[in-house]
Amino acid sequence: MGLLIPRGLLDAIVEHARAEHPYEACGIVAGPAGTGRPARHVPMANTAGDRRRRFRFDPDEQLAVWRDMDARGEDPVVVYHSHPTTAAVPSPSDIGGAWDPSVHYLIVSTRDPVPEVRAYRIKGLVAAEEPVNSDPVPTCYVSEFGL
Repeated sequence: MGLLIPRGLLDAIVEHARAEHPYEACGIVAGPAGTGRPARHVPMANTAGDRRRRFRFDPDEQLAVWRDMDARGEDPVVVYHSHPTTAAVPSPSDIGGAWDPSVHYLIVSTRDPVPEVRAYRIKGLVAAEEPVNSDPVPTCYVSEFGL
């Protein structure tokens, strides 16, 4: 089945990644608790020491976002970040930092003029690519599994 995400949300993620280039962008997409449906884009600050190669949510901002989701009755559905110079494939640190196997981990590569978007489910130290579907078709390339 994969990730079904509204075009507007996917476009907002890609725009965030483009705006932060050459640094990694990061954020989440929240959705109604228990549904797995992406509904609200939440761009977040990247506070990693080397923002060109890594991302890290600001702990205070992350706590505030999670409290806001709780107040709204939402769960994190998608955790995303960008790769400014590499393919949209999770790095060992991306895999090691994945904390919830029910979350879709989405990566946007902005190394080429047309961004590449791919999604993964990560459980343990295994990343399994999944299809990304959006209706209507987004203006960016969505891996060979999509659309």
